[in-house]
Amino acid sequence: MALAIAPPVKHYFTQRAQISALNSQLASDNKALEAARQELLLWQDPEYIKSQARERLHFVLPGERQYIVTENGTASNTDEGTKVANSLTDGQPWYSRLIASITEAG
Repeated sequence: MALAIAPPVKHYFTQRAQISALNSQLASDNKALEAARQELLLWQDPEYIKSQARERLHFVLPGERQYIVTENGTASNTDEGTKVANSLTDGQPWYSRLIASITEAG
């Protein structure tokens, strides 16, 4: 009798595990969908778009000045270049320089 009951019981538990996994995936997908809807609502606000353009693209309104402060505020101007860039000659066509750069970089 145990041999007759074993396969259906195994299928039952396998299907229950699949259902549980699908339910958790559905919950995470619904959470991601809700987050996307909230972000869509934000992007419909003109003030939010303005703030994102200022932050991400460094846009300024007419008459404003924008200052970008880098790391320590010190400007270090080094024209040394990299080892790969120094090994390339200037008279080569762009595709030769590209291939040489790729082979030099390894």
